[in-house]
Amino acid sequence: MKTIALFIFFFLSMIAVAQSKSYEGFFKTSDHIKIKYKVSGKGKTCIYIPGGPGQGYPSFELMGGNSLEKNMQMVYMDQRGSGESGTSENYHLEKMVQDIEELRQHLKLKKVFLLAHSFGGIIAVSYAKKYPQHTKGLILANVTLHFLNNESVTEQIEYGNSLLQVKNRAVSKDSLSSELSKISSALRKKRIGYKFLTEDIETIKQSDKIDSLHPRIIDFGRAVISKPEDFPEYYMDYAPMTRDMRVPVLVITGKKDKAVGTRHYKTFQFPNQKVVSIDGGHLLYYEKNKDFVNAVKGFISQVK
Repeated sequence: MKTIALFIFFFLSMIAVAQSKSYEGFFKTSDHIKIKYKVSGKGKTCIYIPGGPGQGYPSFELMGGNSLEKNMQMVYMDQRGSGESGTSENYHLEKMVQDIEELRQHLKLKKVFLLAHSFGGIIAVSYAKKYPQHTKGLILANVTLHFLNNESVTEQIEYGNSLLQVKNRAVSKDSLSSELSKISSALRKKRIGYKFLTEDIETIKQSDKIDSLHPRIIDFGRAVISKPEDFPEYYMDYAPMTRDMRVPVLVITGKKDKAVGTRHYKTFQFPNQKVVSIDGGHLLYYEKNKDFVNAVKGFISQVK
């Protein structure tokens, strides 16, 4: 009996090791772009979609995202034109969505959770809209579904002025972007521009340190930011379409998140959504890691 028990223990241990194995590599998309990815952890599978636009995955993974690996099999990816992935002549939303689908196929996954941060929310909901049959659920962490929308930009302007100790003035809708640019420049000169993301400069130092240790390109982000007229789909409001999406959704929002705005999540209309509000800024996965992980863990345990 002891021999049988030992065999069963050994067999189950081998299964656990196999399930929790970590590996990384590249795959080529149908249009021949190499995509860097990494798989690590055990449990239900979740593909991480970085923010930015164009942020590589290591800063999320190594600043607390890997804490999720105890309960989930995490699949990290660098989007085309980002991180260690290859450059492309096509950075349109349709291609970014298709890259996720081709990665899912490459890894032979049936249904997956998508965890998106910040700008990645636009890509995540677009994937779930097109491929609901392959989407187990959405985890939207500090995301925007309407990039640089007027309400969020207005909130940023007001917050920036408070940091500069400048009185707010009326700004027309057409001038919001230029006004924010001026305020951001003034904040950078005072070395407090980071406060849109976090109240603690050490968080930014840690993020910069990780980025400096991992090769990365920013072609995707540069293209979207510098040529908005070429990528109008990234500046559209995707909140209205959420009312027709039936997948389970966890919305994690920061009470002090000035990067996407503290009220933007209220425009989301998913029929099957749960909102967790955490007392922190834009980088909750690092600064409020325990709360962040508990929120995700509770959500995935309820999704069948």
